[in-house]
Amino acid sequence: MMDQRWRPTVNEREFIEQALQSDLRVDGRRPFDFRKLKIAFGREDGSAEVELGETRVMGYVTAQLVQPYKDRPNEGTLAIFTEFSPMADPAFEPGRPGEAAIELGRVIDRGLRESRAVDMESLCVVAGKHVWSVRVDLHILDNGGNLIDAANIAALAALCTFRRPECTVGGDDGQQVTVHDPEVRDPLPLAIHHLPIAVTFAYFGDGNIMVLDPTYKEEAVMGGRMTATINSNGDVCSIQKAGGEGVMSSVIMQCLRIASVKAADITSKIKSKVDEYTTEKAVRKVKRTPVLVAKKNDVPDVTMESNDGALESQTSKTPNDAQGISKDPPAIPNDKRHEDAKSRLSESNLDVESMPNSGIAGESDEAKESVSPKSLKDAVKPKHKRKKKQHGKS
Repeated sequence: MMDQRWRPTVNEREFIEQALQSDLRVDGRRPFDFRKLKIAFGREDGSAEVELGETRVMGYVTAQLVQPYKDRPNEGTLAIFTEFSPMADPAFEPGRPGEAAIELGRVIDRGLRESRAVDMESLCVVAGKHVWSVRVDLHILDNGGNLIDAANIAALAALCTFRRPECTVGGDDGQQVTVHDPEVRDPLPLAIHHLPIAVTFAYFGDGNIMVLDPTYKEEAVMGGRMTATINSNGDVCSIQKAGGEGVMSSVIMQCLRIASVKAADITSKIKSKVDEYTTEKAVRKVKRTPVLVAKKNDVPDVTMESNDGALESQTSKTPNDAQGISKDPPAIPNDKRHEDAKSRLSESNLDVESMPNSGIAGESDEAKESVSPKSLKDAVKPKHKRKKKQHGKS
């Protein structure tokens, strides 16, 4: 198949090389400047997308329980897989991975495993039987140059946000493993000791000119490339130089000093983005209940007097009750009061007349009087008039 990679013309090659000799680059950067870095996280844990200039790489982390290797029964495993899609670059062929894909996976895998950045012993569940196998998938979305650095940052960001399910060991023999659902028990993060950052340099000419973070066009013109993996403490985790022109040791030492400074800067950016993602996730996880605020009604206070003479103020809650309460009762005329009293007395007399004489034979009239109820009008009259009235009724 014909190689569809962009090839510069003679004039373009001379223009780029002459600009680099004057400490100028096509995109306006200085020789040791990184392109703008953007890190975004997905909704699920363990997914991150990195944009370094025009280069875009997405990383996704998964884990499953497997049987460990016989020579390392108490350590988990970590594997890096890369996918180069033809949509990212026409030079990438579908199907089997090419040399660039294999080199990218090996450089990132060596920087993570050889430096012991991830604690493999913490991935052991049952020694010799069950360990966690962590898999990192790197998908190249757009090739704008320097895929190694962008893919390395995507892998680290995805590993920092990944959470594996919590599992317990039980059973009669103590070998039964129970994997708990994330809703039952919170997943656990990976134990990461440090972040190995990959920093790539491109060499031009006889190796005397070097630049940091080469672009797609600079990679087509460069004579060699070297990738140094360094953490924020300045420890060299790995160095990769695949072919190209030879480089002096003094130039390599200068590159390592520059890489240590850039690694500390990128590490701080990754940690700050991870902290923001963790904080946002914790806020979304908290279940907030709506606060019910009672409406304020303009209701006047009602003053009530207690038995001891102390005044107590109570505020009614509903406006309807407040309107029905009045401080002073309405005045009633005297004529109406007398008519009401007479009507009540007449009603009581009718009730007395309707009741049957349920006396016992041989009882005197006075005993019957004591038993029968008396109305208010009879109680006011003299005794001899009451007797005549009762005899008349009988």
